[in-house]
Amino acid sequence: MTTAPMGVGIGADELRRLVDRQQIVEVVFRYCRAVDRCDFDLLRTCYHPDGVDRHTGFTGDIDDYIDWLRTILARYAGTQHLIGQQFVEIDGDVARCESYGIATHWAGPDGDPQYDFTSGFRYIDRMERRCGEWRIAERLATRDWTRSDAGAFRPKEGDGPTGRPSREDPLYHLPGWPPSGNAEPGR
Repeated sequence: MTTAPMGVGIGADELRRLVDRQQIVEVVFRYCRAVDRCDFDLLRTCYHPDGVDRHTGFTGDIDDYIDWLRTILARYAGTQHLIGQQFVEIDGDVARCESYGIATHWAGPDGDPQYDFTSGFRYIDRMERRCGEWRIAERLATRDWTRSDAGAFRPKEGDGPTGRPSREDPLYHLPGWPPSGNAEPGR
């Protein structure tokens, strides 16, 4: 029995769609990293300059969204956005991406427990490829449910790396990374 070489049967159109899909989902992943690390420069790379975000309590362009997020995220010791299934529909240079997720927000041991909550959400994004790069043109951050986690915060049991909502996070200080010294943010 012989097997065909890898890639045989995959046409250029199918390969392009796979690459496009991967680039689109990486925008969503980069967005989550940017919000959880409060890396607003990285966040800006997720949206086209005229992109619009529609969150609970906010609608506006990327500049106003970043200003709003700085204020909102200041009340938290941290957030964590986890992405589940993603459905991507591509039509040329425009795509619709629906990403299911869960976001946990916590105020920390000294914060106000009213800000401790977890929500189930969907990012419903219209992505556009401009100048060869996929970014968000419009986002509907749709909250499907929210659960209060007031008073549920628990500190770590011992020493070890601690995540931080800033460039002080261990992610930015991994020894030996980037190997070439010039890796692109979020890649």
